[in-house]
Amino acid sequence: MAETRWLSEEEQRTWRAFLTAMRLLMDELDRELQRDADMPHTYYEILVALSEAPCRTLRMNHLADICQSSRSRLSHAVSRLEEAGWVRREACPTDKRGALAVMTDKGFAAIESAAPGHVEGVRRHVFDVLTPEQVRQLGEISAAIRDGLVQGD
Repeated sequence: MAETRWLSEEEQRTWRAFLTAMRLLMDELDRELQRDADMPHTYYEILVALSEAPCRTLRMNHLADICQSSRSRLSHAVSRLEEAGWVRREACPTDKRGALAVMTDKGFAAIESAAPGHVEGVRRHVFDVLTPEQVRQLGEISAAIRDGLVQGD
């Protein structure tokens, strides 16, 4: 078994700062969406994915992949979105086992209403506190981490 490659003090500080920043950011964005739009961030992500899809429709399994969610967790969330009248499920015409999630006009109106406040929160909490150079670096760093994780699959 290979020897453990422990983090240096600087790496440990960086790792903990990164974790804390991401947790605080996601918690704050979720609180803001709950307060301003009466929806959790998870539902917002689902609605965004549907709003950007052709005919505002995605197969449930593809939607779960986009939202990086388990099938069961996504199914539960879509059930809640159906109760709100924001999404409806339809049978997939090409696969009897498949289901489609379709954003309703009411759902589109909900995302249109929520988006300006959410974008302002992202701008205020992320981009306004960074220099243009830091924004560029954050993009490169985030892409490198993402690509390393995607290649690991």
